[in-house]
Amino acid sequence: MPVRSSEVHLVARPEGEPEPSDFALVETTVPDPGPDEVLVRNDWISVDPYMRGRMNDAESYVPPFELDEAMTGGAVGTVVESNLDGVPAGTTVRHFLGWREHALLGKGRFEVVDASIAPPQAYLGVLGLTGLTAYAGLKRIAPVGEGEVVFVSGAAGAVGSTAAVLAKCLGASRVIGSAGGPEKTGRIVEEFEYDAAVDYKKGDVEGQLRAAAPDGIDVYFDNVGGDHLRAALAVLRTDGRIAMCGAISQYNATEPVPGPDNLFLAVGKRLTLRGFIAGDHGDLAPEYTRLAAKLLREGRLRSEETVVEGIGNAVDAFLGLLRGANTGKMLVRL
Repeated sequence: MPVRSSEVHLVARPEGEPEPSDFALVETTVPDPGPDEVLVRNDWISVDPYMRGRMNDAESYVPPFELDEAMTGGAVGTVVESNLDGVPAGTTVRHFLGWREHALLGKGRFEVVDASIAPPQAYLGVLGLTGLTAYAGLKRIAPVGEGEVVFVSGAAGAVGSTAAVLAKCLGASRVIGSAGGPEKTGRIVEEFEYDAAVDYKKGDVEGQLRAAAPDGIDVYFDNVGGDHLRAALAVLRTDGRIAMCGAISQYNATEPVPGPDNLFLAVGKRLTLRGFIAGDHGDLAPEYTRLAAKLLREGRLRSEETVVEGIGNAVDAFLGLLRGANTGKMLVRL
């Protein structure tokens, strides 16, 4: 029997920081599953910074959201009705039709996950693309060598909260993280295995980084861009590497943002700056999943989450994410 379902639509393309009026909560009817389809009740939806870029009508590595249609994104849910052999009702699945309460999915559009080894929502975070992003950046894009010093911006976020543990597993001797305010900087050191913290809200990111790494850094994992990238360029040692993952400081910019004024240092220091998309490194997923499962069992890797309740609050969760309201993965529980 068809079910009523609420879903979030983008109704206007934001200029600068998104506003609640750019979105609408729409009630719709989801039909019964057809042949080789399943109906999924979404239990968790993922809220991620890259979604801001999809709100612009611009070419990117992910197509933009269509106006007046349901938004999409990572989700984990429970099959409630199935016409697909081998996927009975009650199965937990991960898929990309988030931002709605129910999803109709055909064969090949979802992945069955094992909820017995970790909470289902972990497959949107440490056991999902979030964790793989940190691993790919530190293993392949800006490979961490034995005894090296690593700097991570956005250290209290979803990717950053996993990065220090993974960097140390790959050989780092010291990991420094940047976060905003005393509560977050305290937590990344006490709970996420960072050795020192830079509080960007105090200003002088470069000065704080030099104090935390007086002999320089070897690897920078960039989630922020802007003044953090400039500081890293100044403090990186010869042959240093930068994994360019995101630039959340610039996502709401309405004018072109100039690059760091010290980019020329990359020449003399023989630095490598490489951008990447985690989806291009799916071949690393099996080895990462094995490592992450082991670290979770040992209690070293934390499935840190900020949880907002209900589809009606999903937009607030997204706006809060852009303002740094989260620690760890931002999730909406339905």
